[in-house]
Amino acid sequence: QVQLVESGGGLVQPGGSLRLSCAASGFTFSSTAMSWYRQAPGKERELVATMGMTGGSTNYGDSVKGRFTISSDNTKNTVYLQMNSLKPEDTAVYYCNAKKSWWRTPYWGKGTLVTVSL
Repeated sequence: QVQLVESGGGLVQPGGSLRLSCAASGFTFSSTAMSWYRQAPGKERELVATMGMTGGSTNYGDSVKGRFTISSDNTKNTVYLQMNSLKPEDTAVYYCNAKKSWWRTPYWGKGTLVTVSL
C-alpha cells in the first residue's frame, strides 16, 4: 500500500537545474519525516535533504546547502527537490525516503538517475 515514486531525473549540463518529484501514497505526511538521499557510483548513500517529522523543519547536506531546496505539496501528496547550480559531483541515483517513528524500517522509492555532464 505504501508507495514512493520518484520522477524528474535526467541528463543536465553543469550549472543547470532540475526538479525531482516524489509521489507518495498509502500514508499521511503527518508524523512523517520525508527525505531525499543519493548514491553515486562507488559511494555510500548520503542524506541530501530532510523535512522534519512535524513542524516543517528542514535541513540539508553540506554539499548541497544553498543549491537544493526540499518542499512539499500536501494537496498532491508530493515531495520535491529543486536542484540548482548542478555540478558533476551531484551525479547519482536520488531516492525518496519516508519514516514514521513506529515503522521498523523506512520506505524507499526505486530512485531516479541524475547525470550532470557536458
